[in-house]
Amino acid sequence: MADLFSDEWMNSYMGQWNAEPELAEKLAAIDFNSVIGYGFDGEENPRAVLVIENGHAVGAGSYQDQELNWDLRATAENWQKWMKKPPGMMGLGIAYTSRKLKFNVGDYSAMVKDPRMAGPFIKSFGVMGRA
Repeated sequence: MADLFSDEWMNSYMGQWNAEPELAEKLAAIDFNSVIGYGFDGEENPRAVLVIENGHAVGAGSYQDQELNWDLRATAENWQKWMKKPPGMMGLGIAYTSRKLKFNVGDYSAMVKDPRMAGPFIKSFGVMGRA
C-alpha cells in the first residue's frame, strides 16, 4: 500500500471514489463541486487534495496552494482507524466534537444536516480504505 496521502495513494483514492456510486453518482445529483484537502492534525498545510467536479473526482495529488472548500485533518492513527472501520453518523459526530477530526476549512454542521452530503461523506472513509 502506498503512503497515506502520497500522489500514488491519492490517485488510487480518486479511482475508488469514481467507482463508488454512493459517492460519485449521489454527489453528481446535487452538482457537488469542491477541492478537498486531506492532511494531518498540527501541520500547517494539507498533504493532498482531491478535486471534485459534478460529483466525480477529476484530479488528485499533492497540495500546491490550491484554494480549498474543505480541509480535513486527523492524526495518522485516526485516519487508519476510520479507513478500517468507517464511522457512522454518531461516530463522525463524536470524532468532530472530540476534535479527532478537524475541519480547518468547511462547514461541518451544514454538511451533516444535509443527508445528500452526509451519506457520501461517511462513505468516503470506506472508499479510502480501498485506495
